[in-house]
Amino acid sequence: MKNAVVTGGNRGLGREVVRQLAEEGYRVVLTSRSAAGRDVAEAFRAGGLSVDFHPCDVADPRSIDELAAYLRETWGTVHVLVNNAGIHYDTYQTTLDADLAIVEEALQVNTLGPWRMVKALHALFSRAGDGRIVNVSSSSGSFVNSWPGTPAYAVSKTALNMLTVKLAADLSDDNILVNAVCPGWVRTRMGGPEAERDVSEGARSICWAVNLPDGGPTGGFFKDGEPVEW
Repeated sequence: MKNAVVTGGNRGLGREVVRQLAEEGYRVVLTSRSAAGRDVAEAFRAGGLSVDFHPCDVADPRSIDELAAYLRETWGTVHVLVNNAGIHYDTYQTTLDADLAIVEEALQVNTLGPWRMVKALHALFSRAGDGRIVNVSSSSGSFVNSWPGTPAYAVSKTALNMLTVKLAADLSDDNILVNAVCPGWVRTRMGGPEAERDVSEGARSICWAVNLPDGGPTGGFFKDGEPVEW
C-alpha cells in the first residue's frame, strides 16, 4: 500500500482528493490547520477508507516538523505529497491597492508552504524510491492565461509554478516526479457557487498527476492530463 499526504484536506478540493486516493487504495494522511480535519478523517474511516489525520499548518515550520516526525514513526516512507493548502483568492484587490500583508501571507502558504513540505519529507520520499509531488496551482499564475485582479493569489501561484520546475530538476535522480496542476474553476468555498466545475472533476485532474507511471512527465503544468501554458 502506498502512502499519501494531502495538505488542506479538510474541505473542498483537498477533501475530495483524499477521498479519491483512498478509494484507489492509498493510505492517506489528511492534514489541515483546522481540527475539523479530524472529523473528516473519522468519517472516511467509518466508510472503510484508510484515512488518518494529523494537524499541519504549512506556514509554520514547527508544525511541519511535527508532521514529518509523525510520518517517520508511523510509516517510514511517503510516496505521494499533494500540496493543496491555499489561501487568499483576492478578487477584491489590484496590484495598486493590495494589502501587502495579505500578499505575504499568500506567499507563505501557497508558495513557501509546499517548499517547506518537500524539504521536510524529502528523506521519506527517497526511501520509497518512486515519489510523486503534485502542487495544486492555477491558471491565474500563468503569464499567458491570467486575468485582472487576485494579485496575491496569482503571484503566489506563479512562484509555485517555478518552484515546481526547480524541484523537478533537483529531485530527478530520486525518481520523484513533480508537477503543477490547475484543477480549473471549481465549486468550492474559494471558487464560489458560480464555478463551472464540480469538485470531483478538479480532484481527478490532481489525481492524474499522482498516478503517473515511472518515466512520466515531470516539471510540467497540467489540467485534466493536458499541458497548460506557463
